[in-house]
Amino acid sequence: MSTKTQLITSASIQTQVDVPCSITDKSRNTPRFVTFDNLCDNKEHIALVYSGDVWTPEQENIAPPLVRIHSKCLTGDTFGSRLCDCGQQLHHAQDCISRHGGVLLYMDQEGRGIGLYNKLKCYFLKATQGLDTYEANRHLNFPDDLRDYTPAAEMLLALNIERIKLLTNNPDKAKQITKHGIEITSLENTPTFETEENHDYLACKKKKTQHNLNIK
Repeated sequence: MSTKTQLITSASIQTQVDVPCSITDKSRNTPRFVTFDNLCDNKEHIALVYSGDVWTPEQENIAPPLVRIHSKCLTGDTFGSRLCDCGQQLHHAQDCISRHGGVLLYMDQEGRGIGLYNKLKCYFLKATQGLDTYEANRHLNFPDDLRDYTPAAEMLLALNIERIKLLTNNPDKAKQITKHGIEITSLENTPTFETEENHDYLACKKKKTQHNLNIK
């Protein structure tokens, strides 16, 4: 069982700017895009902060913010790939958080940390050799998941957020965030966005990394 420790970080807010987004037009809640200095991995992670009275540790009577930690997926988020459910999860999170207030952490961790080119190599191996996602990673000499959520915890602390409701189906996110001293008051699952093309991908995540998915 992991031990909870208080994360020591020098991360701080760099820039804040409101950016209207079409996905949240119905809620009329414009997100504030936030960038950071001194994140431990020096990558360009960003936070989208949606208004709501949820922020400071001193406000114990106010509910903690709903937070989604979303790893960048160019193929799914931007081009609408049907081989994964990333785009649907992103848009669901934006809709929920824009209506209720909270934070979307958009992490520069393409392909579970292996990068876009290597992710596409994995797609090729899956298509030509019948490997599943994790087998393809190992074929390329990568572990199942390279993602480290320390920067996500640093971003939350820079935003003065220490207690959250976490929107995820991935138990490893909750485990890592809790380890760094962020209190998770509740877990909320994203829906299962199953299609014919992504069924095997989702089933593999449920079987091998215990994602909480409503799929057989």
